[in-house]
Amino acid sequence: MSNFWQDLPKPFFVLAPMDDVTDSPFRRVVAGLASPDVFVTEFGNATGMQSNGRHKVEQKFYVHPDESGTKLVAQVWGNVPEHYYETVKELVATGHFSGIDINMGCPEKGIVARGCCAGLINNPPLAAEIIQRVKDAAGDLPVSVKTRIGFKTITTEDWIGHLLQQNIDVLTIHGRTQKEMTKVPAHWDEIGKVVKLRDELAPTTLIIGNGDVRDRAHGLELAEQYGVDGIMIGRGVFHNPWTFEHTPTEHSPAAGLAALKHHLELYQATWGDKKSYEPLKRFYKIYLLGFPGAADIRLRFMLTHSYDEARVVLAEVATELAI
Repeated sequence: MSNFWQDLPKPFFVLAPMDDVTDSPFRRVVAGLASPDVFVTEFGNATGMQSNGRHKVEQKFYVHPDESGTKLVAQVWGNVPEHYYETVKELVATGHFSGIDINMGCPEKGIVARGCCAGLINNPPLAAEIIQRVKDAAGDLPVSVKTRIGFKTITTEDWIGHLLQQNIDVLTIHGRTQKEMTKVPAHWDEIGKVVKLRDELAPTTLIIGNGDVRDRAHGLELAEQYGVDGIMIGRGVFHNPWTFEHTPTEHSPAAGLAALKHHLELYQATWGDKKSYEPLKRFYKIYLLGFPGAADIRLRFMLTHSYDEARVVLAEVATELAI
C-alpha cells in the first residue's frame, strides 16, 4: 500500500484524536457536515489491548462500514514496545486503517506519570524503540507520531530532532509543552522551527501543525506562514462542527439541531447499552451555538438522562423554533 499522506493536497487537514470524542459516530457526523482529509481514532492503549479488559479498548478502534471511503489513522499509546507490536499487527489485519499514529503528546498527568504519551519526551531511547516496533508491525502502512515541543520546558531541537532521526512518515507537533497543557497560546514559532529542522534532518517527513487552530481558513493562514504540510484541528470543532468547510457559511439553528439528532441516532445505534448515554451530552453544545436561546436549549438537553428523554426535548425544541 502506498503512503497516502504523500498523495494528499497541501496543506491537508486532520481531525485531531480526542479521547471519548472522535469515536465512529462523531467521525461520521463530521464527515457529513464538512470532512477533513484525514480522521484519527480515539487513542487506544496497547497494553490494554493485550489484556483481559481489551473489549473496552477495542471500542476505541471500532470502524463502521460507512467509513470505508475515508482516510482513517489508528492512534495507539503505552510504554511497552512489544504490546505496541502485537496491537498494531491486529489493527493492520483489520484492513480498516490507512496508517498508525503513536501518541507521544497527551499531557494528562496520570498517564504521563506512567511514562506514557508526553511522558515519553523524558525517555527518548524508549520512544525510539516504540517507533521501531510499530514500524516492524505496520508493514506497508505509514507510521506517524504526535507529540509536544517539550516536557516542562521547550526542547524543540533536542526532542523533535531525536524523533526526526527515526525515519517516520509524519510528525504532528502540538505547539505547547506538557506542563503548559492548554493554559498558554500555542507556540507556532516553535512549529516553524520544526519545519526547518525537518528540512535539515528528514526531508521526506511531513509536518502537521496543531494548537489553537480555529477553522480551515485560519489553518490555511498558519500553513502559509509557518510552512507546515498539514493542519490538525481539535478543540476548534467544538466551536464549529463545520470547521473544515472550504467556504465558511452561516448555519441555521435547524441545521445544528439536525446534526444533533443525527449524532444521537448514530450513537445509540452504534453503542446501545455498551456505553453510557451520559458521555453523549458533551457533544450537545457543539451543535447549539450562536443563536438566541441556545444556552437554555443546551441546558434542557443536559438535564436528560436517556435517548428517549433527549428525543422529547428534540421534538419540543423543533416545535418552538418552528423547524
